[in-house]
Amino acid sequence: IGNTVLHILVLQPNKTFACHMYSLILSYDRNKEGPGSLELIPNNEGLTPFKLAGVEGNTVMFQYLMQKRKQNLWSFGPLTTVLYDITEIDSWAEDQSFLELIVSTKKREARRILDLTPVKELVSLKWNMYGRPYFCFLALFYILYMVCFTMCCVYRPLKPRTGNKTSSRDNTVYVQKMLQESYVTYEDELRLVGELITVIGAVVILVLEIPDILRVGAAKYFGQTILGGPFHIIVITYACMILVTMVMRLTSTTGEVVPMSFALVLGWCNVMYFARGFQMLGPFTIMIQKMIFGDLMRFCWLMAVVILGFASAFYIIFQTENPENLGQFYNYPMSLFTTFELFLTIIDGPANYDVDLPFMYSVVYFAFAIIAALLMLNLLIAMMGDTHWRVAHEQDELWRAQVVATTVMLERKLPRCLWPRSGICGREYGLGDRWYLRIEDRVDPNKHKMMRYTEAFKAQDRRDSYDKGSEKLEINRDTLYKKELSALSLSRSTSRTSSHRGWEILRRNT
Repeated sequence: IGNTVLHILVLQPNKTFACHMYSLILSYDRNKEGPGSLELIPNNEGLTPFKLAGVEGNTVMFQYLMQKRKQNLWSFGPLTTVLYDITEIDSWAEDQSFLELIVSTKKREARRILDLTPVKELVSLKWNMYGRPYFCFLALFYILYMVCFTMCCVYRPLKPRTGNKTSSRDNTVYVQKMLQESYVTYEDELRLVGELITVIGAVVILVLEIPDILRVGAAKYFGQTILGGPFHIIVITYACMILVTMVMRLTSTTGEVVPMSFALVLGWCNVMYFARGFQMLGPFTIMIQKMIFGDLMRFCWLMAVVILGFASAFYIIFQTENPENLGQFYNYPMSLFTTFELFLTIIDGPANYDVDLPFMYSVVYFAFAIIAALLMLNLLIAMMGDTHWRVAHEQDELWRAQVVATTVMLERKLPRCLWPRSGICGREYGLGDRWYLRIEDRVDPNKHKMMRYTEAFKAQDRRDSYDKGSEKLEINRDTLYKKELSALSLSRSTSRTSSHRGWEILRRNT
């Protein structure tokens, strides 16, 4: 019951009342430091009150709980050294990481906890010491891997075509070799080494990605932009295309160019994932993801309807014409592709002025130019501009959240020998087996001096009020007029004395 009340207090809108009640309930807890403490009992979602405060973005409760967990080592003037308990914050030994919970939630208030002490210092320590070097090495390794795969595709086994052409538009001169013919020369064996590296890399990608999908869940793993959801889809699809290409090569099945082309596009697009490790490029990848999976996905439905309608009209208009004079609409698939190019203004309107064009072509093309080029494209630009304006206000915050997600990902996937635990064990200071982060806090000297002035004035006011009350008791109660007059004169003299003494304190300290 006590643990349930603690979880309810974390969700209360009145933060001050919740903190007082939280402290009151814990004062009756018999197991304050043991494993049976109310603060360490999770709810049905596996969240302790501390983690729930982070997920809900309750910064007041989070700071209150952190103040209870900190230990002051020593203080010298404005410099103070503090040990912060990071037992539940550090993701090193946690199945459900506190940092991962914060970056995966959809509440913006939760991401503000990343700027609070000691979370900010812990993330900075992990990223600068281990995260950034490992991430840069991983980016370099992936680029070299993609170069190897690209070279294998460029020099794939081909042979001259021996069959006759089926039509005048047939332009094929090379065909794919059979499996027995693909690995004969020294160059083929060298390419085989690169192909084996490519296949092994695809298998490693699937082995690393599938456990995270099962642990987090497909909807959350692929749907969260900060966790790299779109890039996870890209890299898994790339690995599947590599395996499909390998099966087609082993079975001598023609048409391996289809999965190979998809793999090349997806593999090189995944390089943008590594831009999140750099503050200059990281926010741009966030904007690209927001625009593609927000504005562009909705716009594609309208674009598909317009292209389908006008492509069908163009195909019907040129269905009776000679395809050698206007080859852009010689069949229905080509009409769809040409209309798509016209929609994006990649090409000009196809027209052969050496022959007579149908009258309806001019009418339909006029309507298409008004609707597609003038109306819909400008609508897409306006939508993307609005998205850019919204994301620009929180791009730095989203980039920091991406850094945290990347750090947690690397910490989970790398061996323990390459990523030691951050912080200091409490046994060094007689604080048990908990882990702490040592932070030096420097107080502003001017602020510290003003606090001393305030305390001096408060002490003087308390002393004057005590003297004032004592003198009032000595006044004769029978003479009310004399009492009020004495009180008035005493108040003025006390005010002048307090003010005079206060200015003397200010002059002396200055």
